[in-house]
Amino acid sequence: MSDQVFLVMVVLVAVALAFDFMNGFHDSANSIALMVSTRLLTPQAAVAWAAFFNFIAFLVFGLHVAMTVGAGIVEPAIVDNAVIFGALCGAIIWNLITWWFGIPSSSSHALVGGLVGAALAKAGWSVIIAGGLIKTSSAIVLSPLLGLLLALAFSIAVLWMFRRASPASTEDRFNTAQFISASLYSLGHGGNDAQKTMGIITVLLYANGYLEGEFEVPFWVVITCHLAIALGTLFGGWRIVRTMGMGITRVRPSGAFCAQTAGAVTLFLATYLGIPVSTTHTITGAIVGIGLSRRLSAVRWNIATRILWAWVFTIPASALIAAIFWYLGRGFMV
Repeated sequence: MSDQVFLVMVVLVAVALAFDFMNGFHDSANSIALMVSTRLLTPQAAVAWAAFFNFIAFLVFGLHVAMTVGAGIVEPAIVDNAVIFGALCGAIIWNLITWWFGIPSSSSHALVGGLVGAALAKAGWSVIIAGGLIKTSSAIVLSPLLGLLLALAFSIAVLWMFRRASPASTEDRFNTAQFISASLYSLGHGGNDAQKTMGIITVLLYANGYLEGEFEVPFWVVITCHLAIALGTLFGGWRIVRTMGMGITRVRPSGAFCAQTAGAVTLFLATYLGIPVSTTHTITGAIVGIGLSRRLSAVRWNIATRILWAWVFTIPASALIAAIFWYLGRGFMV
């Protein structure tokens, strides 16, 4: 490997970790907004709590999602430095746009869209692995729907179980229970999201001849990616916290517990199945489910609709940006 190629690879690994950091920064609202809005923890304590569980997630989950991102969406043989450069730029720029406007969008699908867009620009549709793309794209609909249905079911169950208890004592109980549900959700967030960057870095190492043989994620990549996403969560994306915690519907401690538990179940299931899902989509669906458990008008549908449009545009928008940056980078990303 020449010095120039090695330098380019190091720069791209650094950019991938910057994306991972931004993923934690952008998606920290998913983990902490309900803890903050219900006053369970201060914002500073909440991000520290979430960051810790983001980091230790590698002790719980396998690497099925990393395998899907690295070798299950586009043919690994056509991936080179320019494709990775385009994919990362597409994802990062779209994340910055949605963060600036305080819109909870999917970092996961931005990365997938970026990878698809850069690969299409280089080699066309023949290099897209249809099964992997369909599985990932279908999660845009299925993960928030499952989060919504589970949260709705949990909320109805809680209302029925505690129907004779006073509201104040019930909410006090769930304030404590939130520590468990928030921990599980942050664990699921770190377990699914960090693996997407692992897949990108690993396929980059294979493309440059640093790794050979069967697709396998090195342990140093696992640790580094979990550290990057945990640090991003620690710094927090406060614009989106306001939207998630207070913009969609009013959430009490019992509702926060149900939403976080529903989100955690969805993320654990998706990570086990190797499906890159959006933690943003999942928790947003769960929060809408909490609102629906009270009444239809409890959900602020104008904000929910704005979030929905961001979901629709994420993959095509990040793909377009990635294609442009692939074209710009192909001359110097050797």
